[in-house]
Amino acid sequence: MKKNMLSLLSLVVTTLVASSAFAQEAGMANEYNMKTWGLLAAGLGMSIAAFGGALGQGKAAAAALEGIARNPSASDKLFTPMILGLALIESLVIYSLVISFMILGKV
Repeated sequence: MKKNMLSLLSLVVTTLVASSAFAQEAGMANEYNMKTWGLLAAGLGMSIAAFGGALGQGKAAAAALEGIARNPSASDKLFTPMILGLALIESLVIYSLVISFMILGKV
């Protein structure tokens, strides 16, 4: 029991001392962190959106082409919903681009 209490006490003391040792002034350090995290958020947001959009468009086009290959007479019935689906997927990627521009505007 004493060993556990000593471990807990050393952990708490280390945490309290380390937080004051790594404290920074609020001026330039906060501005630098906001720019860094803003750029990181915009880049990650766009990369994830582009990756997800490309996967979605690939799967939608593959499914539509497979359906047309199985039944060529249904190509006119499959073409319009496929184009509509691709446009909606692309609009989500463009929405992510707009959000990234908004984040970069704040930075």
